[in-house]
Amino acid sequence: MPELPDIASYLVALRPRVVHQRLERIHVRSPFLVRTVEPDLFSLAGQTVLDLSRIGKRIVWHFGDERFVVFHLMIAGRFHWKAPGTKPRGKNDLASFEFASGALMLTEASQKKRASLHVVRGAAALAAFDRGGIEPVECSLAEFTSALMRENHTLKRALADPRLFSGIGNAYSDEILFDAKLSPVMLTSRLNDKQVTELYAATQAVLHEWTDRLSADAAERFPEKVTAFRSGMAVHGRFGKPCPRCGTAVQRIVYAENECNYCPRCQTGGKLLADRSLSRLLKDDWPRTIDEWEERRTS
Repeated sequence: MPELPDIASYLVALRPRVVHQRLERIHVRSPFLVRTVEPDLFSLAGQTVLDLSRIGKRIVWHFGDERFVVFHLMIAGRFHWKAPGTKPRGKNDLASFEFASGALMLTEASQKKRASLHVVRGAAALAAFDRGGIEPVECSLAEFTSALMRENHTLKRALADPRLFSGIGNAYSDEILFDAKLSPVMLTSRLNDKQVTELYAATQAVLHEWTDRLSADAAERFPEKVTAFRSGMAVHGRFGKPCPRCGTAVQRIVYAENECNYCPRCQTGGKLLADRSLSRLLKDDWPRTIDEWEERRTS
């Protein structure tokens, strides 16, 4: 799912292409995309996009008369900039939005159609999409600490909770925890002041670095290949590959449709975290430490 740095890069790419531009035509191919009926989406054809903004992992288009289009790309939704007049025809094409200079295509490479588009009117209706999380790159240490300690969760869950922090998901929470040298399953209540400060610094550093990097690329070319698995990431999506800090093979915990990636030497003191499915299957044969795991691999 596109997270804060990815959404920021989309905004950088979209601003010069759509802000202060007239939306000429709208084509919707998927009946599952549009989740509202009033205001009518098609009434925005011929209107000018006044501004863009972000709410968490959502992108908002601003129109006159306090009308807003709210896009949530979910896991597999993506934007693509096409030649003028391009209409949605491919199996993954959900909708296109035509401007004089080009067409913005919304696609979703999944059979589960989760991407959504809402059209709402008024500031109150728009505010309803805000899950309440603070902006992690704009907050103070005190604000970060207050949000983090609001509920007793694992660090992985806390960072990715939109009620606590806005825009962080599966990928960048992995990178933040690696940078902070903290276990993803450590409880927030177990953190000391030094660890909270280091986690705050890591959150700022990782999100600023990736936002700056992706936004710089988006300023030169439209981000056609937005992915959660990027070259240059330290642990996310790098299961079995060497940790860039110590060389130990990166490990993972698989759950539902996500996975948590971590370095067992840098983050968990050499302990292997239990993967629910494999540890249940292997039971006593499940290796408890990275040393035991590496010994079994070489024996």
